[in-house]
Amino acid sequence: MMRIITGKAKGIRLKTLEGDATRPTSERAKEAVFSILMDDIQGREILDLFSGSGQMALEALSRGAAHAVMVDRSPAAVKIITENAQKTKLISNCEIRCEDYLSFIKKSKNRKFDLIFIDPPYTSGAYMPALDALLSNDNLKATSLIVCESSDESFAEEITKTNAFSVIKQSKYGKAVITIITLREAQNEE
Repeated sequence: MMRIITGKAKGIRLKTLEGDATRPTSERAKEAVFSILMDDIQGREILDLFSGSGQMALEALSRGAAHAVMVDRSPAAVKIITENAQKTKLISNCEIRCEDYLSFIKKSKNRKFDLIFIDPPYTSGAYMPALDALLSNDNLKATSLIVCESSDESFAEEITKTNAFSVIKQSKYGKAVITIITLREAQNEE
């Protein structure tokens, strides 16, 4: 059973969809991601694509993020996300959308996000289309951080070939590979 690790909603257990329809981020991987992001959450605008149960966005809200948009095309997942947001009492800071990720990004042209979680089904091939859409629809700030969960460590190589993004960190937790990226220009300014 998943739970919120720390913050306002610490310890609250979250629901997830039954079966293999979603693959929640393991608690170990989630804890590692948030210890890396520790200083980059307070007051931030969050986008959680392929949200599943909403656990990543809800964890960010619990830790002080200002607002989160959780997008999933599955009505069953959206029902679970809504229940979890209500259970954690973070619903007032949430925008929950039952929509395909590309449709949402196109409708959100010029809407900026500070922290973006991209965790589609591993074999979906949705990583690069999501990154390309975020870039072309001007959803990224120079300081935006993007957290991608995949099953393939070569994902970092694919990202750096784009010339648009730089990899900040990549770590493996069981089957999950967490890759944190930012716009290349932001990396060069540091």
